[in-house]
Amino acid sequence: MEWKLELVPIPVSDVDRAKSFYTDKVGFNIDHDVRATDEMRVVQLTPPGSACSIAIGTGIVDTSPGSVRGLHLVVPDINAARAELADRGVDVGQVQDLGGILYVTFSDPDGNGWALQQMPEGE
Repeated sequence: MEWKLELVPIPVSDVDRAKSFYTDKVGFNIDHDVRATDEMRVVQLTPPGSACSIAIGTGIVDTSPGSVRGLHLVVPDINAARAELADRGVDVGQVQDLGGILYVTFSDPDGNGWALQQMPEGE
């Protein structure tokens, strides 16, 4: 049996602001933006090269905006990825080496926390 994580809902306070952040600043692709009802809108976004997407919107989660922490985007070159985010206006932290695994953190406009992660060679 295969189990695939393919969609993670992210609570945001302003869907259009979050959509702009994730597409224009972080570089995610828009898969779809659907308004099912007046109370439900789903925007699905996917990082380039990822099999897993995020969903932002209204009526899809009941958690507080900004309450998600620890989402990881694994990249092959953390310095290049950090520079790309910084060039797009994202407030990114400095590269941290935690025992050979490199991390850089950033947050979306609501405070949902992300980490870029670079694994050691060969892992």
